[in-house]
Amino acid sequence: MIKNATKRQKFGWVIFIIYLIFLAYFLFFSDYFGRGGHIREEYAYNLIPLKEIKRFIIYRHVVGLRSFLLNIVGNIVCFMPFGFFLPVISRRSRRFFNTMLLSFLFSLCIETTQLIFKVGSFDVDDMILNSLGGMLGYILYKIIQHIRVRRMRRGKAEKSILH
Repeated sequence: MIKNATKRQKFGWVIFIIYLIFLAYFLFFSDYFGRGGHIREEYAYNLIPLKEIKRFIIYRHVVGLRSFLLNIVGNIVCFMPFGFFLPVISRRSRRFFNTMLLSFLFSLCIETTQLIFKVGSFDVDDMILNSLGGMLGYILYKIIQHIRVRRMRRGKAEKSILH
């Protein structure tokens, strides 16, 4: 798998692994997000789609801008690198559906782990937002690829004109 990878893919793997380490730290161990040191007695979960998203949007003035951004925007932004780097490291993930499915499944694994170990909460809305972040990361990857290809073609056309 890694043996036949290009330099770009190998670099992508390194960045992707570093990203996963940071993500795991913030999701499971960071005191900043209330994860470190204490274990909850009861399970915390939300199984109703869009319930928490609506609550944060409707009551954004009450919960505060910081909580709103951390919960809504943070879940999207934290998964954008996942959707961006998957197509870099894996040819199979260069299809939108594959990246979307892997983003959702990875988010499901994270949420399930949080539920089992009572760290954070299992929230179906987080899975929706994380999947959206993965899709936006994929779209960003495609935009950058499109720009790269156009530049390469332009450079080749200019060289052929000069020769």
